[in-house]
Amino acid sequence: MVPEESIIGTLPSESRDTSRALFGKIAWRLMPLLFVCYLIAQVDRMNVAFAKLQMLDQLGFSETVYGLGAGIFFIGYVLFEVPSNVLLRKYGAHRWIARIMISWGIVSACMMFVHTPMQFYVMRFLLGVAEAGFFPGVIFYLTSWFTREYRTKMTAIFMTAIAIAGVVVGPVSGAILHSMTGLSGIAGWQWLFLIEGVPSVLLGFATLLYLPPTPERASWLSAAEQQQLAALIASDRTATPEVSTAGVLASARVWILSGIYGCYGMSFFGFVFWLPTIIKSSGVKDPLSIGLLSAIPWAVATVAMFFVAAHVDRRQNTRGTLMVLSLLAALGWAASPFVVDSVALSMVVLSLAMFGLMASLPVFWNLPTSSYQGTAAAVAIAFITSLGNVPGFFSPYIVGWIKTLTNRLDDAMYLFAAVSLLAVVLLALVSVQTEPAPNGEPTHR
Repeated sequence: MVPEESIIGTLPSESRDTSRALFGKIAWRLMPLLFVCYLIAQVDRMNVAFAKLQMLDQLGFSETVYGLGAGIFFIGYVLFEVPSNVLLRKYGAHRWIARIMISWGIVSACMMFVHTPMQFYVMRFLLGVAEAGFFPGVIFYLTSWFTREYRTKMTAIFMTAIAIAGVVVGPVSGAILHSMTGLSGIAGWQWLFLIEGVPSVLLGFATLLYLPPTPERASWLSAAEQQQLAALIASDRTATPEVSTAGVLASARVWILSGIYGCYGMSFFGFVFWLPTIIKSSGVKDPLSIGLLSAIPWAVATVAMFFVAAHVDRRQNTRGTLMVLSLLAALGWAASPFVVDSVALSMVVLSLAMFGLMASLPVFWNLPTSSYQGTAAAVAIAFITSLGNVPGFFSPYIVGWIKTLTNRLDDAMYLFAAVSLLAVVLLALVSVQTEPAPNGEPTHR
């Protein structure tokens, strides 16, 4: 296997400038729409945490019911992740991403009609089914448009939507709950689901019109630019052997990477679904104030994702960087129970945890995307995403169970710290795993 060095970096200066201009043009055409789509996806995923501030009391749900319902999303998500990504490759990214967005927008808006725990569980499951395939589909889609040198930056831009959504969803959701409760006889949490679900449907139709399925179908690229891009992508892939689907699923590397992603998911989704409750437990009661405070850790995460992605050397220190970030996250989680009574200090340690966690996400995807291509890449990305999201089911439920049992979240924070340390151990194991060989068998570095 050839060293992982930039194809662009080996070209003459004039060729590098031309390539940089080409990828810049592609980025400006694709990334704003994909960013906004993912931002809205995250808003629809996170808003249940703010709806909880009202709906639990009004519907008589316990903390455990909420935690289970929040986690059931991931059963549907995991079950349909790989099939959805395979169908995306078959039917085209623009059609399938549009289908995903329209269906999840409809389901998200229909959450306003929930009145019983079973209805809550069913709708959360359907929301997971509807959203399955979006994230890995976009990650795979980017492999057709950008070489590895540029994918880290593009993935960082795309995934920063998670943090931006955290900044946006808190104040917006808090404002809806604060000002629209009882308007036209509709509860604030019902308005929340309706208002934040509609944009996904509209963006789904925009995707059909705007997003090209392949570079060859991009009308805004000239024939010469299409040929240049095809040559660059083909050259970039010569460093990556083709692997069968069976080889992907049998690879220890994929399973370890799934475990690492699962560690991230365990902390991330526990944080997403319980952050408003954590802030409320520190003494803040007003929904708008809770929403504004919740934006602070996400704002820090936004800066962290851009900063780390811009400075990390993907070919030399990806794993080392991820290890340091996981240690920072563990420190933040472990410190949070000691400052739970202070809003200011809670924001500091939670921001540290989110710095470590969120900055890891775009860097992490260098590991699988540099190892596979074609259908194998689609399967590997979807498999890592789906298996790595399994803790997303358990995390909210476990946190809810802990909250019900102890009326505190200390043990949950220690759990997040422990899984962050587990990520460090698994990253060390990846360093001694080798890239898959063409026959699907692992080869040692």
